Amino acid sequence: MATAPGDSAPPRTGPGPLPGDPTTFPGDPAPFSGDPTRLSGSPTTLSGGPTTLDDAPAARPPGGGGTPGTAGRRGAAGGLLDRLRRAAVDVRPLAVPAYRRVLAGQGASLVGTMVTQVTIPVQIYALSHSSLYVGLAGLAGFVPIVVLGLYGGAIADVVDRRLLCLWSSLVTWAVTLALLVQTLLGVRSVGLILALVAVQAGGSAISSSTLGAIIPRIVPSGLVPAANTLSFTVGNIGSVLGPLAAGVLVGLPHGYALAYGVDAVLFTVSLYSTLRLPSIRPENAPARRGLLAVLDGLRFISGRPVLLMSFGVDIAAMVLAMPNALFPQVAATRFHGGIGWLYSAVAIGSVLAGLCSGWIGRVRRQGVALTVAVVGWGVAIALAGFARTLWLAVALLALAGAADLVSAVYRQTILQTHAPDEMRGRMQGIFTVVVSGGPRLGDLRAGAMAAATTVGIAWSGSAMLCVVLVLAGALAVRPFRTYTVNAAGGRTAP
Repeated sequence: MATAPGDSAPPRTGPGPLPGDPTTFPGDPAPFSGDPTRLSGSPTTLSGGPTTLDDAPAARPPGGGGTPGTAGRRGAAGGLLDRLRRAAVDVRPLAVPAYRRVLAGQGASLVGTMVTQVTIPVQIYALSHSSLYVGLAGLAGFVPIVVLGLYGGAIADVVDRRLLCLWSSLVTWAVTLALLVQTLLGVRSVGLILALVAVQAGGSAISSSTLGAIIPRIVPSGLVPAANTLSFTVGNIGSVLGPLAAGVLVGLPHGYALAYGVDAVLFTVSLYSTLRLPSIRPENAPARRGLLAVLDGLRFISGRPVLLMSFGVDIAAMVLAMPNALFPQVAATRFHGGIGWLYSAVAIGSVLAGLCSGWIGRVRRQGVALTVAVVGWGVAIALAGFARTLWLAVALLALAGAADLVSAVYRQTILQTHAPDEMRGRMQGIFTVVVSGGPRLGDLRAGAMAAATTVGIAWSGSAMLCVVLVLAGALAVRPFRTYTVNAAGGRTAP
């Protein structure tokens, strides 16, 4: 249910810069021209690293400066600080006002969204006492995500992306209110909850597709990896706080109603911020619209092995190594509590990884990096399935979350830098289908496997299968394995 925030501005009528775009910073003596080292209204540069405004050493006073030993120690300390700064999260995209507003909107809505995403399966399990029904919630959301994610992406390549994001977000907010009402009325219908999940998934698919197409329009291409890292980090902070809050709320009297109410209130902040976005229209209208435009997007991907593999490894990771549908059963039967920690653990690891993610944008062999990250995810998930104490499971899930942050940044960056603007809505629609639909298929797979076999096979056995398939695919597809980008963010290998 994340939406994009922003400021009001005159409608955009052409491919020129957006108000607040990095190419039109007021106060600069010369146009920004995509140079990520210039800040608005200031001659200060980001020369020394991603998180500092000026790393140039201060001038030494004349006539002294300490002993050689002192100078050596200072030099060593300075070198350590420089390495730490280079490893820290790259905040240069925050110099772009439009991106700051988008990031703030995501953070405002993600906490409430995650509260609802945890509350729904917990409520379904409380009503049905079956992991299979929890898995069916994933299936209920999958079909709308596929249909509306693809079609919504095609619409985003034609209409004002701000308005499309706003209307689809309103649908998602209305579903949250409906979940609150059915709980207050004591309906106790799993079928009704599943129907509401389907509608909510459709609205979220459209808004996510639209939001993903906005980012590369407001951030220079060289800063797209850093912008994606910040977006994922802020989202994961919400993914930590939301499940922890849900774990507390659902244990209170009328806990389900409280949880849905918190989401409804928090989401109003995101709706307000979306209202203030400027008009963002596609630079060039696609030659064909509707279903034909969707087919053009699929054809665009089919001829690019790098894009195909980036989607393939994500599908393997989410469908085969996503144990979320098993958390209610494991929390109830193995750990006797801790549902909030289980749902938060992956996000905790992602947040920690995001805080020391400055190196991500400097990696050039992105195909190899993505493969290593997904393999790390699968191994950590498999080991977590064998844990017999809550805190060991949480620690291993957090390790998986760190790997997931890295893989998510590279997947999104590869997609955004491959696609021209007139294709980005459709590319983000397909991306939304994979990243949102994949976990729902994973929920269905996990619930069905647990019902037919054991939790251990459904959790750890399937995760190891993911590792094998990803390694085999990376070895078989040479363009993906050798995919490299240059320092400016452009690709140097197909």
